[in-house]
Amino acid sequence: MPHTRGNAPAQNAASPCRHLSRRQMLAASAGALAGATIPGLLPVRANEKTASRQPVVLLRSGWQTVNIGDISHSPGVLALLEQHLPEAEILYWPNSYDRGVEPMLERRFPKMKVVLGRYDRQGKPTTEELKVALDRADLLLHGSGPSVVARRDLEHFRRQTTKPFGIYGTTIQDIDDKLRDLLGAASFVFTRETHSLENLKKAGITQPATGFAPDGTFAIDLLDDEKGLAYLKAHGLEERKFICVVPRLRYTPYHKIRKVNWSDERIQHVETHNAKYAEQDHAKLRATIIRWVRQTGLKVFVCPEMTYQLDIIGPLVVDPLPDDVKKNVVARKTYWLPDEAGSIYKRAHTVISMECHSPIIAAAFGTPCFYVRQPEDTIKGQMYYDIGVDRWVFEIDETEGSQIADRLMEIHADYDAAKNYLNEAMTRVRRHFADTMAMVRRTACGG
Repeated sequence: MPHTRGNAPAQNAASPCRHLSRRQMLAASAGALAGATIPGLLPVRANEKTASRQPVVLLRSGWQTVNIGDISHSPGVLALLEQHLPEAEILYWPNSYDRGVEPMLERRFPKMKVVLGRYDRQGKPTTEELKVALDRADLLLHGSGPSVVARRDLEHFRRQTTKPFGIYGTTIQDIDDKLRDLLGAASFVFTRETHSLENLKKAGITQPATGFAPDGTFAIDLLDDEKGLAYLKAHGLEERKFICVVPRLRYTPYHKIRKVNWSDERIQHVETHNAKYAEQDHAKLRATIIRWVRQTGLKVFVCPEMTYQLDIIGPLVVDPLPDDVKKNVVARKTYWLPDEAGSIYKRAHTVISMECHSPIIAAAFGTPCFYVRQPEDTIKGQMYYDIGVDRWVFEIDETEGSQIADRLMEIHADYDAAKNYLNEAMTRVRRHFADTMAMVRRTACGG
């Protein structure tokens, strides 16, 4: 039987795959409007029959835990499945499940069943629980991520079964012949930004349903108010009276984080490139911090999205600040998880980040957010333009620190307008989630 870590039994009795009309699906997304058409997506009709058995969805996700963004993909998509497929049995197959992620997710999703294991080199499941889960699944769903991270798993699943698989909220850049073949066999391919849709089109992938499904992190609702509120109180951070700032190097130095198969030349390139831009990039964040503190007298919280950033918060952001500003700055000393981050971002005035996912977590909780985008950080940043928050995206090589500070002070001058701007964007996000989850549901139910 699948490895059961929640409170629900390992196998539920069969129950109808209850039909939800399009109107009901949209109503289920708070504040959603009528959805836009997704190329290749057939509508679910009110008189359409669906399977009578409870659908089983196996979610493949959880790529790594050194990044609260990568952690956040999973609870976001799990929340979407809970909302849009309430009758489904959800099996969660994580790639990584350490650093406290396991108890965090199981507190929020007690009915979720966790399935551990991998395919070996011969394409056989390494655990009995994974074998049973693969046999029981009506749909293998690849969750949000930087690429088709689990393409090998999808390939094995495709060869060994005739059951459907789909990809949800993923960036897709380089498409070789094998990946083109795999994507063409999927029931749907929903990418988290429109540049990836263009890549699919250029590769001639038109057979499955395709469309824009924002990164699953936009649906996250994890909070740890016990930790978050205690941290705020301990450091004198008052609700809506501080900004959060997240630093980032141009390339993630994975060679300092874990064992990687990088050549000496690649490591040298990463180190040299990061060193070239580190000061000039973070000077722009510092300019924003200085303006904020001197003009408002309020505080700043500098925090990490990835583990390695704990080592750069001091030398690149806090230490060079003038003394009159530095006294208003709080620097995070330890790594954290998305639930504590969510509790703090929810109460921040604005989140300003050179990482992609901290602004998404902030947006999910209604907090204005800036993405200061470095060109090395893939095409995923296009998602911010796609949801309509162009004014809050700053291409770092085209931006001065004063411009980020100007926009921040505009928000401070009219916070209600900023909240409305974000609400309009999140309404569009929920609309895309409702549309694409309708196809996920239809596929899982055998429609």
